[in-house]
Amino acid sequence: MAEELDEEDGVVVVINDDEGNEYYYLEEMIIPVGDERYALLVGLHEGEDGELHSYGCGCGDGADEEDEDVLFAKIVTGDDGEEEYMELTDEEFAAVTEAYEALVAAEEAEEE
Repeated sequence: MAEELDEEDGVVVVINDDEGNEYYYLEEMIIPVGDERYALLVGLHEGEDGELHSYGCGCGDGADEEDEDVLFAKIVTGDDGEEEYMELTDEEFAAVTEAYEALVAAEEAEEE
């Protein structure tokens, strides 16, 4: 489903759809749930300057909601020892969403 490239700004993940199209995401955060790890991925889009830019994760950076391209992916170790990013089941999505909301709430409580 994906490969990763190291960039100065973080880990960029390339996700290929069923038709072979490539989509680029920035690994914004790792979310642990039990023994599993999940990534919050924020879409990168080519700007007028030809460079890839992130529109953020809806955390108040001023981006319009329709510009946001955010998803969760499960991080697994492939047979070759490399990390791979996989789609979540409905149950995993519910658990990751709950864990993410708890992390955000904890960060907001620390800021107060």
